Amino acid sequence: MKPGLLQPIRETCERHGIDPTPRLLIASVADQRLAECRQISGWEFVEERRIIISTSRNGVGQAEGSEKTPLGLHRIAEKFGDNLPAGMVFEGRQVTGTVEAEPDAAIAHRILWLEGLEPGFNQGGNVDTHARYVYIHGVGDETTLGQPASRGCLHMAATDLLPFHDRTPPGTLLWITESSLGQGN
Repeated sequence: MKPGLLQPIRETCERHGIDPTPRLLIASVADQRLAECRQISGWEFVEERRIIISTSRNGVGQAEGSEKTPLGLHRIAEKFGDNLPAGMVFEGRQVTGTVEAEPDAAIAHRILWLEGLEPGFNQGGNVDTHARYVYIHGVGDETTLGQPASRGCLHMAATDLLPFHDRTPPGTLLWITESSLGQGN
């Protein structure tokens, strides 16, 4: 992970009175990667793995209706799909079918619903990440992973999403940035 990448996260958390969580997620729009980090102590984290993702084809932005990926500090607010088999398709967070029947499904496998933690930036009003229904989720067609392709969400392959969903508790902090993660997968 690039040196100094944790500093803006730490400053934002301190400004809003938010303590670090045992796991920290950093999603890079520049790299189309999500880094999973484990807390060693305080604000010391070690990167454990990187996952290929897709962010918005419309770039970054906070506004409702923009279909852009929101930046800044978030947390996993809610999770959907526990104990379901892989391949479920969701609409309104309810199962509506399978990817076998809907290979181009927009939302599949699991959902982790994000909540912005920065008032006026990604929380509240017309910039509220949660009210915009921004998720980390799977898709039926995974050929676009690694390039901007979503409508604001973070897409992940089922083979990454299923174990990620299981090991990521609600409340886990997520930083979405335009910066590169630096060297790594």
